[in-house]
Amino acid sequence: MNNHQPVRPYLILAICSSSLLMVSMDVTIVNVALPAIRRDLQASVGGLQWSIDGYTLVVASFLLLAGSTADRLGRRRTFQAGLGLFSLGSLLCSLAPSTPALVAFRAVQALGGAMLNPVAMSIIVNTFLDPKERARAIGIWGAVFGVSMAIGPLVGGLLTQTIGWRSIFWINVPIGLAAIALTAKFIPESKPARARRFDPVAQALIVILLGTLTSAVIEGRRLGFQTPVIIAGFAIAAASLAALLLYEARRVEPMVDLRFFRSAPFSGATLTAVIAFAAFSGFLFLNSLYLQDTRGLRPLQAGLCTLPAALAMVICSPLSGRLVGAGRSRFAVVTAGLCIAAGSFLLTTLRPDTPLVQLVIAYAVFGTGLGLVNAPITNAAVSGMPRAQAGVASAFASTSRQVGASLGVAIAGSIAGSARTADFASSTHAVWWLTTGYGIAIAALGLMTTSEWARASAARVAFLLDAPATAGTARGPLAVAAE
Repeated sequence: MNNHQPVRPYLILAICSSSLLMVSMDVTIVNVALPAIRRDLQASVGGLQWSIDGYTLVVASFLLLAGSTADRLGRRRTFQAGLGLFSLGSLLCSLAPSTPALVAFRAVQALGGAMLNPVAMSIIVNTFLDPKERARAIGIWGAVFGVSMAIGPLVGGLLTQTIGWRSIFWINVPIGLAAIALTAKFIPESKPARARRFDPVAQALIVILLGTLTSAVIEGRRLGFQTPVIIAGFAIAAASLAALLLYEARRVEPMVDLRFFRSAPFSGATLTAVIAFAAFSGFLFLNSLYLQDTRGLRPLQAGLCTLPAALAMVICSPLSGRLVGAGRSRFAVVTAGLCIAAGSFLLTTLRPDTPLVQLVIAYAVFGTGLGLVNAPITNAAVSGMPRAQAGVASAFASTSRQVGASLGVAIAGSIAGSARTADFASSTHAVWWLTTGYGIAIAALGLMTTSEWARASAARVAFLLDAPATAGTARGPLAVAAE
């Protein structure tokens, strides 16, 4: 049995990473296929936004529920259910006869997706107990995300160009079925001795908050942000957030333990995840439309243009994991923010005839930033919560990413999406300036949340978590990588 010890953790990591490959590749594939979907289904830019945001909204809304469900019913069982549902949703998407049907089937796909990455991460966290080994594993996990970014546009472009956009969803089915079989054979069932109870009120408030906020941002450009329905949407979102905070603060076992936010490193990691993935999703959405509709490139050519960003992510993600493991989170996060800002700044003068070399450099620099930022976010969020609630912990990190992704597409599409094809490049300038600001904010957060003050706040939260520990509940210290 000892002979298998060095191999088995990384075999489990490989199986879990297959879900990340499938889900992340699906996102990039769909973005490349957006122009083809628009032509075939006669979709508006708003419809395209919903085909992306409908997915990310459902994932963001149910990630925490999926994480806590995994802690109650078993991580392997929940993971397999997610694989099955994601595969079914993918098959339905390939049959969608209209834009509303595609959005609805993407929601089915998203319900499965909500059960995958956070649960897979909780399996990884409970497999790699040594902090340095865990950081390396998270680095590999991030590299898989980079690989999916590299493969997705190329596979999506090739399939869309040769077979048609519906074929982009077929690829998920064999991957999902293979992962279900491998999970049954090699991943043991696991769950904590004591899991939190289901919190239906908090779950409902999260759905209302995210749904109304994203809807108001997407539809605000079309209806007018000053119209009563849009103002009401923002008001409902604000009220839902206030109600969620008040309700969770009074719960003995809240869905989200608000004490964690007293830790500056944890709060900073959460905010960094939102900002970084708002930048990334806006980047994918706008560049897919720009490269194909404005520059007239074929889907495969558009995929090749984004390859520098993908390769940079493949290289920098494991490097970031090693930096975090060596205690250099500050360097990783600050450099990530500066690269995202620099890559975005190079696009602030985008024109229909911008030299391809400028695009390639901008994409590579942007991809470097995104590759560096992922491991510090994940390590800080997961290490900062009790391992007994690893499903909820990893789900919160993933929720932050999905919230950022939803807002990124909504904001980018609302600012630039209504422009005519001839004016589209210039209409993106405001978005790229905003994304430059995102990068600067990430660098500033990296400096603040790795300071002595931040480390002291983490230590105080660790004390709070240890003090009320009850029998049978593992309440580990808040070991955020804040060096």
